[in-house]
Order: sequence, then C-alpha cells, then structure tokens
Amino acid sequence: MKNTISYLTLALLSASQLHAQTAADSAYVRDHYEKTEVAIPMRDGKKLFTAIYSPKDKSKKYPVLLNRTPYTVSPYGQNEYKKSLGNFPQMMHEGYIFVYQDVRGKWMSEGDFEDIRPTTYSKDKKAIDESTDTYDALEWLQKNLKNYNGKAGLYGISYPGFYSTVGLVKTHPSLKAVSPQAPVTDWYIGDDFHHNGVLFLQDAFTFMSTFGVPRPKPITPDQFKGKIQIKEADKYNFFAEAGTARELKEKYFGDSVQFWNDLFKHPDYDDFWKSRVITNSLQEVRPAVMVVGGFFDAEDAYGTFKTYQSIEDKSKKNNSILVAGPWYHGGWVRAEGNYLGDIQFEKKTSITYQEQFEQPFFKYYLKDEGNFAPSEANIFVSGSNEWKHFEQWPPKNVETKKLYFQPQGKLGFDKVQRTDSWDEYVTDPNKPVPHQGGLIQNRTREYMVDDQRFAASRPDVMVYQTEPLTEDLTIVGPIKNFLKVSSTGTDADYVVKLIDVYPNDAASYQGKTMAGYQMMVRGEIMAGKYRNGFDKAQALTPGMVEKVNFEMPDVAHTFKKGHRIMVQVQNSWFPLAERNPQVFLAPYTATKADFRKATQRIFHDVNNATYIEFSVLKD
Repeated sequence: MKNTISYLTLALLSASQLHAQTAADSAYVRDHYEKTEVAIPMRDGKKLFTAIYSPKDKSKKYPVLLNRTPYTVSPYGQNEYKKSLGNFPQMMHEGYIFVYQDVRGKWMSEGDFEDIRPTTYSKDKKAIDESTDTYDALEWLQKNLKNYNGKAGLYGISYPGFYSTVGLVKTHPSLKAVSPQAPVTDWYIGDDFHHNGVLFLQDAFTFMSTFGVPRPKPITPDQFKGKIQIKEADKYNFFAEAGTARELKEKYFGDSVQFWNDLFKHPDYDDFWKSRVITNSLQEVRPAVMVVGGFFDAEDAYGTFKTYQSIEDKSKKNNSILVAGPWYHGGWVRAEGNYLGDIQFEKKTSITYQEQFEQPFFKYYLKDEGNFAPSEANIFVSGSNEWKHFEQWPPKNVETKKLYFQPQGKLGFDKVQRTDSWDEYVTDPNKPVPHQGGLIQNRTREYMVDDQRFAASRPDVMVYQTEPLTEDLTIVGPIKNFLKVSSTGTDADYVVKLIDVYPNDAASYQGKTMAGYQMMVRGEIMAGKYRNGFDKAQALTPGMVEKVNFEMPDVAHTFKKGHRIMVQVQNSWFPLAERNPQVFLAPYTATKADFRKATQRIFHDVNNATYIEFSVLKD
C-alpha cells in the first residue's frame, strides 16, 4: 500500500507540475512573441497558410525556424497563440522567428494533398512538389520578414521529418541547418504502414481513418467531422472480427480514403512507392544536417537510419551527423528519456539531447553562437546505459558474429553438424499471435521493449536462446536474418524478434519484478511472397526449403553478463501486421474465408542453417 500511495502521489505531483509549466510557457509566448498569419503564394498560384511568431524585442535580428506540417499549425486566429514554440520549450527562450506552415492541401492551405508527394525534376517553372513549396516559402520569408538575419533552419518529427528531408532537395540559399527527426522515408520497406511488404494493419487503419479522410475545402480542425469512429475497446478482437484489409475497406472506407485505394492499386514495390522515397534525391546536400531518432521508435526507426546513411552515401561533401537514443517516437523532446515501459536507462537522455545537440546545433549554424563539434554518430547504448561517440555509423571497430538456431531451442555461435534438424509447428490465421500481451486497446509505444513471455509460451512461437553470457556483448547496427524454412501452405509471413533475457535473480526495479524478463530489443516482419524481391510476389512451394532473408533496423544494445540472447520466430504479429491467409493470392484480395492452417518448419542443420548476423563492438 505504501508503494501505491507513493506512486499516486508522484503522479499527481507530476501532473500538477506539468500544468504549472504549461501555464508558464503559454504566458511566455504571449509576453515575448507577436503572431501574424499569412497566406504565402507558391509558384503555381496556390497559397499555403502560415503562422509566424516573431520576438517582440526588435533590437536585433533573428533566424527562422520553419516547421512544415500536415498536422495543423493551430490554433488559428491572430489572437490565438501556441502554448509553446519550437521542438521543446527551451527553444523559444533562445529567440527565433518560429514559422509554422500547413502543407499543400491540408487544413487551411490551398491545393490538393498527396501523401509523401514524389519529388519531380520538371523543367516547367510552375511544376510543384514539396521541395518547391519549401523553397517558395523560404523565398517569401526572405523578402518579407523584418528583423530576419537571413538564415533559416528546418526541423520536424515523423511526417514533418519527411518535409524536413525534402528541404535538402533544390535547397533555398537561406537554409543553413536541417534536422529530420524520425523522418518518414519509405512507406513500403520500413516506415509506418508497411514493413518488408507487410501492411501494418492497426497503425494504417487507425491513422488513415482520420488523416486519410478528404477535406472538401480549407478548414480548421474544429470544422472537421469525417473521423471514422471505432468504439470497441479490444482492438485484437475488433480487427479479428473485421477481417482483412479488403474487408475493412469495404466496410469502413469504400473509395473515400485515397491511401487505401493506392494499396490495392500498388501491392508490389513499383514506381508508385519508389518515386516517394525521398532519400533517392539526396545527391547534393548543402545545409548542415542532424538526423535524430529512437532505437525504440514504433513508427519510423527505419527512416532515421536510412536517411542518415543515404546522405552519407549519396552526398560526398555533406556535413551531417546522427543522434540516436533509447527513445519512442519523438521521445527526445516529449519526455526526459530515463525509461520506456519497464526498461530503465538511468539517465535523462532526452535532456542531454536537447542541451548538448539540438540547441547548440541551431545556435551555431543560425546565430554563429557557441561551439558545436559533435562526433559523427552520437549513440546511447541501452543495457549498459551509456552514451558512445563514433567516427561513423555503423561503427568501424566491430566483429561480425553469427548466432545459429540449434535443436532443443538452443542458440549458439556454432553451426549444427546434423543433417536432419528442424522444428515443426502449426499456424492458424484465425488465432494469430498478438504483438503485445494483455488487452490491446491501442498500439502502445512500449511494445517495442515489452516482456515477450506472453508469446514465448505459445506453441506457434519458436524460441531459441543462448546460455547465460560470460561477458558483456554490445550489438551495434542492423541485424540480418537468414531463415531456412518450409510451409505446407503457399504463402507465409515471418517475424523475428531479438530479445534480452534477464537472469532469474535480476533485481526488481521500483516494485517491478525483472527476474526472467524478456525485453524485445528489435522485432521485424517479412512477407514470404517477396523473398526474391519486392517488385513481384511469388508463391511458396509446399514442402520446399526456402530462403527468407531480411534486415532489421539498427540497434545499440548491451546484453550484460549473466543475461541470455533469445530469438523468437513466429508467423503473425496481430493486429500490428495484417494476417497472411497462408494461401498465395493477389495481395489485398483475401477475405477471412481464405484463411488456412499450415504446418511450418524452421531448419537448423549443416546444409540448411538458420541464423542471425550482427556486429559486436570490440571495446
């Protein structure tokens, strides 16, 4: 009872402190900034709604911090002010001209909205894309703002992160510093709504049931009435009963949600998806760039590392750095970053980020103040809970390791020498493996590090683990999965989860029992139909041993001495990912009536080894 009262008291104190801080921040905005609203014309004549907050102190000039968003720049109205400015409250105390813009076709901006609009290279001077809209907005600000020092920064998290990356293409001369944070990069391979060709059903449906509903004309959020209401609390049951992507479309969307229509028109990785991958256009990056993201970001962990790596690979004269920590989506500015779910990081990693990276980054490049000389890659390693700084990412000083699946659920660094070794189990799309334990009301951000014992006990989840480690082992960079599998069905998906198993005598933390905890470090899914390439689906041959190889996004995690490394393999991850009917059909044509049970095999013999490959830090 004492602990319960203590936690309740802390929660009430935190809420009270947050309310007081919000009130103080809101007062600061009104006392120190004046707001103007303008409609900035683009080269094709369409006007984009823009809110500008300028410091009242006119004794000096200020740089611009621009945030372009599809999520609304509200509140609207000359006398209605944001409660805070910038990515986090301290930014507004530094003194910038904060500019917020509704992107084309969203909320109060004119034009038609298009999801992750492709970048064009048309010679037509009135041809538009998001890079031209960014250029035109910065050009207007250059010509019309007072007390502007002529230097602009661009930042954004998630979808606004995409709009930040876009600013690196056909860059306006005033743009000196850009920070794409958890940027949307590739909606087919690894961000948000697809992972390796598999639809992330719950996120896609939930998001598009609001975001994807068209608006008839420029409107403010209070005028929007199109949200599709789902009243059932148990989302596992809701999606199980509602059925497949096709059945959800027929019941809830019809033809009203363009994104859902595009899924059906473009099930493979064709030019529709490839043209939307902004990282293909990062050949000549001129501004300073700081790419930021979280290792435990449920939405866009892929985009963070892909964006950084693309700049490094494609733009040889770049000035870019990477900052990555143990954060959920946007956690580096939305929390203190000392824990996520049950996992403690022992340090306020988000405060470190804000004070040592974001603030000095923009001050240095936009105000010529301070000294900003970070390492190329600035990484917080979970498990050992320490910041590390590298000359490149992934780091150079590593050793490649392979962990092989073995009989009796073992995992080891040696290949099995037998010729007849496999595990066999039955999967049923009507009884899919949940992606988190307990009641699934929403897709939580904590599922990325949740205890996986709820899944390990299922007969349709294969579990492999090492003996307790005799020394610390730090894995850095991407994880590569090499599966040798077969199925009695003609299609299947494959989920691989890398897990840190705590010792049975692990100490409890603030009342939470951590003994035997199975912390997910990274999980990912792969569509078996795309094992030979995402451009064309191919059926599995029943009973034939198949290679299913795929890469999981980067990690930075220390498996401590006494812990075990575990890998779980399963064929569903529901309702996070859409169920595979286990019958080869044209994508997005299946209904629940098509679902079939199948017998799966995972091979681990000398000729058909299944293993994961990763890099281990040498020091």
